[in-house]
Amino acid sequence: MVRSQLVNRIAEDHNISSEQALKALYALFNTIIESLEKGDRIELRGFGVFCTHQRDAKVGRNPRTGEAVNIPPKAYPFFKIGRGLNEKLNPEL
Repeated sequence: MVRSQLVNRIAEDHNISSEQALKALYALFNTIIESLEKGDRIELRGFGVFCTHQRDAKVGRNPRTGEAVNIPPKAYPFFKIGRGLNEKLNPEL
């Protein structure tokens, strides 16, 4: 499902315009992004948890020259599936 399909589905399910559904979707995305930028954790019970993990600094290699390259530490987004969603996707477990 792509964003436009998601917007249309939200609009149909809740009897609102596509513009309102798009604004709501962007509001959700922006809130999640802003929270992750601050280092906060977003927990949606039954769905999952959005958080950031840290990658440590390391020394890499330039594949062409073999020269050592310092790679700085970096944060990356992480999603852990919630129990409710996992049970819906894997009912046999």
